[in-house]
Amino acid sequence: MKVEQIYTKCLSQGSYYIESNNEVAIIDPLRETDKYISKAKTSNSKIKYIFETHIHADFISGHLNLAKKSGAEIVYGPKAETSFKNIVAKDYQEFKIGDITLVAIHTPGHTIESTTYLLRDSSGKDHAIFTGDTLFLGDVGRPDLSQNSSMSNRDLASMLFDSLRNKIMTLSDDVIIYPGHGEGSSCGKDLSSETIGTLGDQKRTNYALRENMTKDEFIREVLNGLLDPPKYFPDNVMLNKEGYSESDEIINRSFNSLTANEVNNMLKEKLIILDVRSVEDFSSSHIPGSIFIGLDGRFAPWVGEILEDVSKELILVAPEGREKEAIIRLSRVGFDNVIGYLEGGINSWIKSGGITSKVLNESASKFSTIDNNKDILDVRSKNEHKSESLLNSINIPLIDLSKSIDKVSFEKTFYVHCKGGYRSMIAASILLANGISNFLNIPGGYDKIKKYNS
Repeated sequence: MKVEQIYTKCLSQGSYYIESNNEVAIIDPLRETDKYISKAKTSNSKIKYIFETHIHADFISGHLNLAKKSGAEIVYGPKAETSFKNIVAKDYQEFKIGDITLVAIHTPGHTIESTTYLLRDSSGKDHAIFTGDTLFLGDVGRPDLSQNSSMSNRDLASMLFDSLRNKIMTLSDDVIIYPGHGEGSSCGKDLSSETIGTLGDQKRTNYALRENMTKDEFIREVLNGLLDPPKYFPDNVMLNKEGYSESDEIINRSFNSLTANEVNNMLKEKLIILDVRSVEDFSSSHIPGSIFIGLDGRFAPWVGEILEDVSKELILVAPEGREKEAIIRLSRVGFDNVIGYLEGGINSWIKSGGITSKVLNESASKFSTIDNNKDILDVRSKNEHKSESLLNSINIPLIDLSKSIDKVSFEKTFYVHCKGGYRSMIAASILLANGISNFLNIPGGYDKIKKYNS
């Protein structure tokens, strides 16, 4: 028996490759599927089933592409509704993969069809659970993402409580937990940085699994402090339910080099210049009006959070050789409408006579010597700002900045910071795109500022 976690840091997402006696099951695959097919081919195995823990909102699953290429059957839990052929498992239905068994345990709460898959080894012993977004390490799935208008958040939270108590927590403490997400995911509030754990550890440390917890306490604590779900989530749900283009097709139509003149001629159209280079490169020189979301951060989720509408047409400014990577990672969250990328990058734009902008920065060390009478925009989350913040700073979380741009009305020069510098550069690009330029960005963010104020 082989169980491999394939973890994608950008999405904070775990998919799973399970193999036994030359048969394979894949759980929650990424949209690009070659890695799963390659693994199976290497071991001379056949992909038999593709198990989906639920209809995902935060990324596009590779279930359809993988089923088409491998001939495997797609399996959802009870009450799943899709427009394509799949097996809708019954509660506790068993599926054989070689010498092992996967049991579909219906665990509604995150969504109505959410299902946990219990892995039993060749001896019949409970070995592991693949919990999707039902149970994370340190947290549980948020119960406010259902597309079923008849279900309230409280209804789903109540279901989640029952699913955890009656179905998951009854299993042995030594059962391994393989969750759908880790730290950074928007599908929970405070997920652990660990990506593999045991049920016993979670019973001892996870607030939502407290032994003496009442249902009312659970509902209150699970719903408390939830941020609004990202606007792109419903689009991803629809694509996962209804279908989407193959990854190869997206790459073929998107991987187009555009000259600086061609890009310049397109600027009047309703499209977005998305600059995916490093923080430093964008800061020093970029096309005016472009939005920065760097590849070397939580790229795909922030694209979804900031751009929101998956139908938007994009032109990329990317580091040389990483254009295809950007297209693939955009497709993971449903942004399939890349027109092309700037050939030769920003240097070709400059050589063609194109106008550039820059982000003005102030070092944390110099910032710390300025008197306290200064205007500060903190673009960290509400919880981060509440936990610890600079005196008199105004908090507008990055996720809210575009729609709260009218609140940024500082008369004098103000300072922008986040935790480490990535989010504040995204914020800087949004501010400049909206005609606000009287600010200085602080590279290294709050972490750097603290070092000089300690």
